[in-house]
Amino acid sequence: MIELQDLHKHFGDVCAVDGVTLTVPRGEFFAVLGPNAAGKTTTIKMIVGLIKPTRGTVRVAGFDVQESSLEARKRLSYVPDFPFLYDKLTPWEFLRFTGQLFRMDERQIRASTEDLIPRFHLEEWLQKPIESLSHGTRQRIAIASALMHDPEVFVIDEPMVGLDPHHARVVKDTLKERSKRGMTVFLSTHQISVAEEMADRIGIIHRGRFIAVGTPGELRALAGTQGALEGAFLALTEECRREEMSDPSLGNSGNKLPIS
Repeated sequence: MIELQDLHKHFGDVCAVDGVTLTVPRGEFFAVLGPNAAGKTTTIKMIVGLIKPTRGTVRVAGFDVQESSLEARKRLSYVPDFPFLYDKLTPWEFLRFTGQLFRMDERQIRASTEDLIPRFHLEEWLQKPIESLSHGTRQRIAIASALMHDPEVFVIDEPMVGLDPHHARVVKDTLKERSKRGMTVFLSTHQISVAEEMADRIGIIHRGRFIAVGTPGELRALAGTQGALEGAFLALTEECRREEMSDPSLGNSGNKLPIS
């Protein structure tokens, strides 16, 4: 459902993404972990078509994101870590507007929002200007609107930012439920516990490359650790740092950890 082939992105002399090849099949919940500036958000922006790769291809639901951008975007939704909403609209107006962008008729919009509005506890805020709402409420509006057209692929960057524990649970349950029904989820997070709890597979990215991809159990086995996934993450990224320090010429291509 998501296919990345030899994906590169350079910003001047900086290589943000360095030869990523990855396939995320239909219905898989895939999470990306990595240190700051590892390439997570840049990879996501290439998947959703916001930035163009320097080299390589991205396919979503079988469509090349650069060559068939409209067909790809019809089938996906993207929620960034700080989503943009139209502040002068109310949540209800924004939900309707989003539905109309995806060519949903009024019956479809009503049917979709009848589930999503109570699920995300938005009833109280529907007629208030978005500019008056808290960050957490705005985040819930963004996620609900992104789910309205029942996307085949759902890409989300730091989904729990600003959410209280109750609504974080709602988001987790909703995404997992949709994934089990066939929606592919590509999630980027710094919260290792969220990735461990939610994901079918996890990719650890470091300096623009995936240094390991696998289930939580496979990553722990690869790192030679037990217990929480945090230990495996720290061990794998630290091994890459040690390799780079011992041989600076390796640069971004220095890691030799197997990809499962």
